[in-house]
Amino acid sequence: MRKKIGVSAVTLSVLLSGMALADSARDYVTIVGSSTVYPFSTVVAEQFGKTSQFKSPKVESTGTGGGFKLFCGGVGVQHPDISNASRRIKASEFDMCQKNGVKDIVEVKIGYDGIVIAHAAQDAAMELSLKEIFLALAKQIPDPQGAEKLIPNPYVTWNQINPQLPADKIEVLGPPPTSGTRDAFVELAMEGGCKTFPWIGALKAKDENAYKGICHSIREDGAYVEAGENDNLIVQKLEANPKALGIFGFSFLEQNSDKVSGVKVQGVAPEFEAIASGEYSISRPLYFYVKKAHVGVIPGISEFLAEFSSEKAWGDEGYLSDKGLIPMPEAERQQFAKDIKDLKTLNGAAL
Repeated sequence: MRKKIGVSAVTLSVLLSGMALADSARDYVTIVGSSTVYPFSTVVAEQFGKTSQFKSPKVESTGTGGGFKLFCGGVGVQHPDISNASRRIKASEFDMCQKNGVKDIVEVKIGYDGIVIAHAAQDAAMELSLKEIFLALAKQIPDPQGAEKLIPNPYVTWNQINPQLPADKIEVLGPPPTSGTRDAFVELAMEGGCKTFPWIGALKAKDENAYKGICHSIREDGAYVEAGENDNLIVQKLEANPKALGIFGFSFLEQNSDKVSGVKVQGVAPEFEAIASGEYSISRPLYFYVKKAHVGVIPGISEFLAEFSSEKAWGDEGYLSDKGLIPMPEAERQQFAKDIKDLKTLNGAAL
């Protein structure tokens, strides 16, 4: 292990050649990425700063896609050490890392999260099916007349989709394309509703690109409003506009339960137990990724990872569950804790 770390240190020193070490050295961990994972990383960073000899890591909310761009930019103190992600790294992002010299990456699953569709707490309770979510937000929908063809989404109000839904204007505030939450939402919720139409579902085996083009394309006529990477801003806008809906991670619902309420999806409310059991249909794993070349060079990375993967943090009764993180099963936690200790690197062929 010491020999591996030594090689990493030499590699980093070469990359920093021509610069005065005093001007380029960094004595704290830097973390970028997912706005959903941000509050969990921040809590661990604060705890780490209080209980260790190291400085608190600097954590920035850049969105999952934006975080990978920064993380994969290269090796050296000017680049982040860790990237948070609300989805798994894509093969294209892994390749970008490889191209820029970020060869060895440690992948860590930290737990699970539910993607919530929420409204202001003072508004009436609402329930949606995956099919209704798709019909409300898809750029194109199947012709309601029954023909196997697509038409531009004509729906303006919810009751046009289902007479039992409110006659309110369809207005949904959600994350931009760079967000892992957006990626997971279109894959789990939009596609989940899209494939309820048999002829579209059958298209997946024939032409997957065409299938995804239908199921993953969100309308651009104002019904869906990109609200940036700041989920707190979505909560504020829902308070100001009680008839709008917002999309964000379960932890923000937990932290703002006095301001917003979750919409039932397929008859199931977004609650801790339902997400943990898999009963709630719009749920996904959360991750962070570590630049192995920085371990042993930037002070505190190994120790921060040990804090994050401790039972007092991500365990069933850990302080992260109090913040809304759904813990992994014990065996899964043990495996990832071992992977962290061994600095097991990601195999790109598995992506």
